[in-house]
Amino acid sequence: MTATADIAVLIVAYRSRDTLPRVLEALQAQTMAPARALVLENGSPPGEAIDSALVNGRAELIISEENLGFAAGNNRLAAMVDQSWIFLLNPDAFPEPDLIERLNEAIERYPDVALFGCTQTADGAPGVLDGVGDVYHFTGLPYRAGYGRRQAPPPDGEVFGPCGAAALIRRDVFETLGGFDEDFFCYVEDVDLAFRARLLGHRCIQLNGARVAHKGYASSGRRSEFAAYHGARNRFWTFFKNVPGWLLWALAPVHLIVTALLWLSAARFGLFGAFGRAMRDAVAAWPRLMEKRRHTQAARCISTWRAARMMSWNPARLITRAADVRPLRPDP
Repeated sequence: MTATADIAVLIVAYRSRDTLPRVLEALQAQTMAPARALVLENGSPPGEAIDSALVNGRAELIISEENLGFAAGNNRLAAMVDQSWIFLLNPDAFPEPDLIERLNEAIERYPDVALFGCTQTADGAPGVLDGVGDVYHFTGLPYRAGYGRRQAPPPDGEVFGPCGAAALIRRDVFETLGGFDEDFFCYVEDVDLAFRARLLGHRCIQLNGARVAHKGYASSGRRSEFAAYHGARNRFWTFFKNVPGWLLWALAPVHLIVTALLWLSAARFGLFGAFGRAMRDAVAAWPRLMEKRRHTQAARCISTWRAARMMSWNPARLITRAADVRPLRPDP
């Protein structure tokens, strides 16, 4: 009889008919089973929606007639489970057979840690990484470390945050944070969540042995207007909401200059207008953003200096998407 881990797997699916069956098959083949697996059909267009026949009893299917977005969709699923840990899994991230077992081992090995990231390899490209944790650069530009690099994944270590494609989070911490910020809809919401958790003093460990093969951009497209709009808007919100104290004033000019350069660069891909709309809407939400900032900073448990040390300060790392996995240290 397969052992069961105190983990609930949450999958928000949008236009995922081509990839979700393989994900569910991989979950069924785990050496250690999760306690629950939930799939949210998130308002896919007619003919592209997940149905009970496709799920075929391999997970609990919840239907939303409208697209709630990645943020609200996961919040909805998280509210339905009572397991100690929630594992966010993209519908195009295919788990290795021992993934849940590796996650369970990590929970026992690092009892003081509340967030874990998985090694993501590029599906269909042997030897190529898709991600080894999220990095927050001092410019205010987060990136998925190791994306597209042909190298061995690093050993277990501390990272800024886990990529939301395959992230394990202690449920009580997720609830304390209020889950994802639903205004983000999708993109960068995982960075925002990790930033808020780090400001509360939590750490994130990137796990070498817990692995998924990630297809990536399966439902939205990497250079789509949708991705450009939400990425630009949500980066702006994440920066001004979370960067603490004097660090905000020191880095704000840098962030604004880099944002302007990215806006100009977006014209090369026909995305200048989408980027402009993102900036318009980001600034229009300023009063609400500042209200969130006051709440976030009032709850902060770490110093501004410690927050600065969590960031990457090497410009070359940003350009090359180099990993920033730091040696494990005792919890301060």
